[in-house]
Amino acid sequence: MSDNTYPKSITLPDGALVNIALMGTGDRDAVLAFANGLSEEDMLFLRVDITQPEVVDDWMSNLKAGRSISLAAFDDNGLIGYATVHRNAAPWTRRVGEIRVNVNQLYRARGLGKNLTSEIFAVARGLGLKKLMANMTSDQHGAQSAFRRLGFVPEALLADYVEDRKGTPRDLVIMSYDIDGHTDAIADTVRI
Repeated sequence: MSDNTYPKSITLPDGALVNIALMGTGDRDAVLAFANGLSEEDMLFLRVDITQPEVVDDWMSNLKAGRSISLAAFDDNGLIGYATVHRNAAPWTRRVGEIRVNVNQLYRARGLGKNLTSEIFAVARGLGLKKLMANMTSDQHGAQSAFRRLGFVPEALLADYVEDRKGTPRDLVIMSYDIDGHTDAIADTVRI
C-alpha cells in the first residue's frame, strides 16, 4: 500500500460521495459516535463492544502498533463505516489477517460495504497476507452470503462458541479466503 492511496473519494452507485481514509487515533471519538448509532441487533453481532471507550482505545492502540489497519468511510455527517484487517502477533499466523467490516444502516445495500471490502483486500495484499479470515455467528445469513460472493468459504462451525450481549450462546462460523488459492501441500504433510 503506498502512502498516497488514502485519503480518496468514491462515488457510490446512487451518486453519494464518500471519503475513505486510513483510520488513526484521532478517529476515536468518531468511532464511538458511530457505535452509539448502531441498533441493538447490530450490536449483537459485533466481536467487541465498540460503544465502550476502553475497547475503542484498544483498537486505537492496535492501529498505532501496526497490528491493525483500518479504513474509515465518512460522509458530511461523520463516520459511516469501516473495514479493518487485523493481524495476530503470533509468528505462526503472521500471514493470516482477520477482516471486519461494518457499515451504517443508512448506507447498507448502496455499495459502501463492497467498496470498503475491496479496499481492505488491497491493503491485505499490500501487507503480504496470504489468507483472510472472517468470523460471524451462524444466524448472520446476510453476512455469510456477502462473504461467499467475495470468494470466502466456510472453514468451521463451532457450536455455542460465542455469547451475544444478552448471554445467549451462539454458533460461530469461520470463513476464509486464500489470496493465492488453496494449497495442496496440506494433504502431503498432514496425516490424521
